Amino acid sequence: MKDKELERTMIALIKNYFKPYHGLPREIYVIFVARMINAMGVFVWPLLMILMDQELNMSPQESGFVMMIGGFLYTFSSLIGGKLTDTIGRKRVLIIFDSLAAVCYIACAFTPMSMMTIYLILGAMFFYGLSDPAHGAIIADLTNKENRENAFSLTYLGFNLGFAIGPTIGGLLFSKKMFFIFFMGDAITALIAVILVLIYVPETINKTKDDTEFSDLEKNVDGSIFSIILKRPVLIAFSVIMLGFNFVYQQWSFLMPLHASTAYGDTGAALYGFLASFNGAVVILFTPYLTTKLEGQRNTWRIFIGGLFYLFGFGILGFIATRSAFFLTVFLMTLGEIIVVISFTPFIINHTPASHRGRMNSVLPMIIGLGHTVSPYIMGTVLGYISIPRAWNLISIIMIISLLGMYVLDRSEKQKLLKPQAQFEA
Repeated sequence: MKDKELERTMIALIKNYFKPYHGLPREIYVIFVARMINAMGVFVWPLLMILMDQELNMSPQESGFVMMIGGFLYTFSSLIGGKLTDTIGRKRVLIIFDSLAAVCYIACAFTPMSMMTIYLILGAMFFYGLSDPAHGAIIADLTNKENRENAFSLTYLGFNLGFAIGPTIGGLLFSKKMFFIFFMGDAITALIAVILVLIYVPETINKTKDDTEFSDLEKNVDGSIFSIILKRPVLIAFSVIMLGFNFVYQQWSFLMPLHASTAYGDTGAALYGFLASFNGAVVILFTPYLTTKLEGQRNTWRIFIGGLFYLFGFGILGFIATRSAFFLTVFLMTLGEIIVVISFTPFIINHTPASHRGRMNSVLPMIIGLGHTVSPYIMGTVLGYISIPRAWNLISIIMIISLLGMYVLDRSEKQKLLKPQAQFEA
């Protein structure tokens, strides 16, 4: 009897876990699997900072400059990719440029560790930037306002199911100097994901032609992307505030691995790999719960709550740097990451004409992405003058300012003082 009760309880828990994801289009489930496989081989980017530190003996400022250049390349190429996504199609852009990024990693596997390795990684960043707008646009095309947040939540969950083990494997390969497998593993999993999309996901750009079922803000319009943005001032305010959020979040891949490497030497890469996998595990356990718990809440309010988790999570490392503190930081930061990720893209898409989804998914992330782009170089320079703990204190101050901005925006949204102007026609 007890066994049957336990079985029923487990079945009920599993059903409740997947409840937010019932009834989504079949293609969304394929994208979920593709992202999971792709993330199983995400070895390079999470460990890039440590690679430059330990293998190429680059200073924090030099490493930060390289990461800033990568951010600029990604941002610039996403602008091109956004236009291509709205013209030649989502699927074609995704397949071509994700494949070329994988080719760059294959070339890294056959290249001795040197600055050429960095150039090839930057090349991969450029191609991933070209394909990035297509990823969001294809999910938007396959969904509507009612199920869009759940679809983005599921694909985000899929990535992190793979990411829960990918960086751990990558960290171990890195520590063993097995760089051929390190780079080839990243490339092969990316190509498998591309093949799944190629076979099972149709081109979706034609779905934007008939907008009779779209909300007012999603209906097709004529005009440039900049004219559309100017008629939706909430998107400008939102993007500027999110720049600060991204500046803070970027420390997950810049300041934190550097802190781990400084505090624990040669074992820092392995520790950071475990932290990255722990990040993925937290996403797996809590994404469905938070998706359900926050359903119906304004996206701006949800992002504000996510920012509070950033503040308390990253703030810990300004005062204590034990292994337990690192894991507690990642736990709190990841809760914030989940809330922010499942909220900010649907907010943008729900305020964007379907005819401009690709371009909007490149132009606004260009503003938002400045936080990612300039953060490594700025913080790398700052570290020439202050210690790592004091740098975390500075990050906390930036987060507080960003939180105040998001709070004001949310109050304005609620009171209809700064609202999306659905009546505008471009």
